[in-house]
Amino acid sequence: MYKYLTSDKKELIMSKQLLRCGTSIGANVSEAEKGQSRADFTAKMNIALKEANETYYWLRLLNATEYLDNKMFECIESDIKELVAILTAICKKTNEK
Repeated sequence: MYKYLTSDKKELIMSKQLLRCGTSIGANVSEAEKGQSRADFTAKMNIALKEANETYYWLRLLNATEYLDNKMFECIESDIKELVAILTAICKKTNEK
């Protein structure tokens, strides 16, 4: 998507933000999996959730500014919503213990 936004749409600011927060989700989940403690795991998963929420924000903004058409947005929106729901569930369970 970053390549599409930068090369086809010539959008450089929001696409960079999307790339940063979108890749940060996976990085934080990966770090959480090898966390040094339960607290470390919880902290990293909460950061991943925040990054997922930020990713969803940038996707909505790119759609509102018509850099992403509705079809493209709807295709990826279901994925980011599912990811947010999964991370939310993990964070809630982890915070309960």
